[in-house]
Amino acid sequence: MSFSVTILGSSSAKPTIDRHPSAQVVNIHEQHYLVDAGEGTQQQLIRYGINPLKIREVFISHLHGDHCFGLFPLLSTLGLYGRRTPLRIHAPAPFGEILAAHLRYFDTALPYEVEWVETDTTKHRLLFENRTIEVWSIPLRHRVPCAGFLFREKEPPLNVDKFAIARHALSIAQITAAKRGEDVWLESGERLSNDRLTYRPYAPRAYAYLSDTNFSAKATNLCRGVDLLYHEATYAAAEQRTARDRGHSTTLDAAKAALKAEAGRLVIGHYSSRYKELAPLVEEARSLFPESYPAVEGRTFTIEKSGPQRRTAPASEHP
Repeated sequence: MSFSVTILGSSSAKPTIDRHPSAQVVNIHEQHYLVDAGEGTQQQLIRYGINPLKIREVFISHLHGDHCFGLFPLLSTLGLYGRRTPLRIHAPAPFGEILAAHLRYFDTALPYEVEWVETDTTKHRLLFENRTIEVWSIPLRHRVPCAGFLFREKEPPLNVDKFAIARHALSIAQITAAKRGEDVWLESGERLSNDRLTYRPYAPRAYAYLSDTNFSAKATNLCRGVDLLYHEATYAAAEQRTARDRGHSTTLDAAKAALKAEAGRLVIGHYSSRYKELAPLVEEARSLFPESYPAVEGRTFTIEKSGPQRRTAPASEHP
């Protein structure tokens, strides 16, 4: 089952010759979610081989142009592509007013419905879920209302140990019961506890996107244990005061967040246009958190599945 993040844009407010404003696509089980949509998002989707029609939901962190100006032409293009399924956009208020104006003047007859769902940027709340994932908001500390997003897999269904099936000659009904999490009774009257029979095929994976923000201990705690953390790092460590005053973070702020969150890997981005080379920024982050990587446009970060998660020793090892 796929779980990956593709970087479409990595720049802050001023785009550069080789960097676009913020945008990413999160692919979970081949379901695609657009996270922020700076200028040029639709071109970047095409450039990196992502079909815009595959986008299921859109999550906009805040209403600064470098995070949402690219959404409106994408809405028009989706209409030209013939999209028919509704598109839901999660964004802070007053996004509804902006969307209504766009639809009124530019897209009066889209062949699909666009729905806005308001994100309360002050609350950690469930925004979206389906059979396999949940998406939660994470309050951030920026100059305007802003939220990050936590993408987390739900626990996969239980698998029944094949050695247990053979050893106890389990019937289809007994295997089905075990998959539901139930204990199993044998004809001999012996009860087999569920944790002797089953295991999780893999541990649920998680990705957190912390957009424009000062360092926030609260946000860090809310994404504790994620496999992959994206944290803005607009400025180098020497620009700590500028970062604080403008509602942004430095490389070391991002690394501190990853360290405290006990993240598996850190991706830094949202670079100020003043930085032509990314290597010094990455090295600063790595001085505190070695598993730090740059958000490079077109790069995909994949979160691999872990091995089976045994709840006890395998049933075949029990006397």
